[in-house]
Amino acid sequence: MQIIKKYWIGIVAAILIVIAGVMIYAKLHPKVLPENLVEGTGRIDGDLTNLNTKYPGRVEKITVDDGTVVKKGMIVAILGSKEYESQKAQIEAQISAQKKTLEAKQIELEISRTTIPAGLKKAQEQLKSTQTKLKVLEENIKAQQKVLEQAKRDHKRSVFLYKSKAIDSHAFELSKLKVDTEQDKYDALLLQRDEIEAAISVAQSAVKEAQASQKQILSIESSIEAFKENIKALDASKAQVESIIAELTLRSPIDGYTVEKIANVGEVVGAGMPVATLIDPRSLYLKIFVDTLQNGRIKIGDKAVIFLDAYPNRPIEAKVVNVAQQAEFTPKEVSVRSDRIQRVFAVHLKPLKVDPLLKLGIPAIGVISIDGKGLPRSLDEIPVL
Repeated sequence: MQIIKKYWIGIVAAILIVIAGVMIYAKLHPKVLPENLVEGTGRIDGDLTNLNTKYPGRVEKITVDDGTVVKKGMIVAILGSKEYESQKAQIEAQISAQKKTLEAKQIELEISRTTIPAGLKKAQEQLKSTQTKLKVLEENIKAQQKVLEQAKRDHKRSVFLYKSKAIDSHAFELSKLKVDTEQDKYDALLLQRDEIEAAISVAQSAVKEAQASQKQILSIESSIEAFKENIKALDASKAQVESIIAELTLRSPIDGYTVEKIANVGEVVGAGMPVATLIDPRSLYLKIFVDTLQNGRIKIGDKAVIFLDAYPNRPIEAKVVNVAQQAEFTPKEVSVRSDRIQRVFAVHLKPLKVDPLLKLGIPAIGVISIDGKGLPRSLDEIPVL
């Protein structure tokens, strides 16, 4: 029994000696980062998208919370504004009234285009007809005047003959009656001429009025164009208000997820205020810091890998997309190999493809290969900063 006990004690002692030897060796021979590699620590950063309001309003609905996945075009929030809705209703009422008036004017124009030319034509025909009657009547008056003058000459001769007893009283009376009859006819024609001349004056006035009515058509056409322009202006105002109302529905401009929900239902937000902060995973990158000695060796496009503390054996392929041109003081949370290093340069490592493990703000380690070779597949292959 004692022999077995001593045996196990010996084995344990041997194991401890081996472990101690390994630790001493590791201490005396620490891992050295290959010359072609540059290592740095930092946090995952990205380009945040603040979903801001363009116009003020009250939040009626919000569809996201912190961490909610969003798709491009997805409704994130809906704002309401009674002011803009009231403006739209008022403009629509004005458009409706203008359209009704325009319709009435168009009917009036259609009627005027038919009746006014017809009235002018009728007045012109009436004037022409009356003028023709006057011309005929003037000829009749001239003829009747000759007949009357002849009757007067005959009667004058009859007076001479009657005094000389050449004709009897009956013949004398007939000549006198002839003069009176022809005189009455002549006077009737003169009276008829006065009536026709009066009718011509009336017809001429009717023609002038009908011609003046032609301008009424132009006036109606002008008012119709004015109504059309008014409706067009109102349509533009309506479209502008509708555009504002459409802007009150906030949609995601990216495929990504919600970093922070800022506004809540019922809150009034002003123009330019954010309701949520979004991020596109494709914009995520690791921001590491390297010292001045390493900075000059790094260039845009260099191959790199990113390691997360929780996944030390899962390298995420990346490349250098940005190297700061100006040094800054070493941030407190950044580890460098020498405490003497006071200023560092920021370097951005962007994953070659979207990786679901990368989250905004988590710490990570980045390793850059200067020559594109020898990138580690595990954190165990490189020394700890």
